[in-house]
Amino acid sequence: MMLVEETTVPQSALPVAQFKDHLRLGSGFSDDGLQDGVLESYLRAATAAIEARTGKILIEREFSWTLTAWRDARRQPLPVAPVSAISNLSVTAQNGDETVADADSWYLEPDNQRPSLKAAGTALPHIPMNGSVRIGFMAGFGPEWSDLPADLGHAALMLAAHYYEFRHDVNHGTAAMPFGVSALIEQYRTVRLFMGNPV
Repeated sequence: MMLVEETTVPQSALPVAQFKDHLRLGSGFSDDGLQDGVLESYLRAATAAIEARTGKILIEREFSWTLTAWRDARRQPLPVAPVSAISNLSVTAQNGDETVADADSWYLEPDNQRPSLKAAGTALPHIPMNGSVRIGFMAGFGPEWSDLPADLGHAALMLAAHYYEFRHDVNHGTAAMPFGVSALIEQYRTVRLFMGNPV
């Protein structure tokens, strides 16, 4: 299985000015924008870390997911949430021939935790031996920072501030998130079940 981010978070969606206020950086100086690139990089790093920890995509963008077999021929949970649309589904044979699956044969089952691709009939499109299927979809809470749940947005600012404040720290003894950030994002973490047990 391979998840690919097809589009990135646009610079305009990142709350650099809000982050400056959060850090209580001075304003009104001639070099106000000097650190904007650095602040943007910490916001991107914090966003990526929270997405990896929770399985929730903060800012809306396009993804593609390739897999070689369905977990269930009638329903395939998607790897991230929330998903607003599935744009395409194509099946590739071992020889490289690609076929776009009929859009009437599947549909998106929205869910804030585990959205799924579901068969409209008896089964999802057949994946040939040594072949694969590619699912293109749009995921994220929305295109703007203001679309995020308030607690997730605040957690991202807190984590970005943590990265910024400890940017010169050479002690890499722990990769744990600050407790406040972990507490805010805990309810968004997806508990995956396998054979009846959480994993």
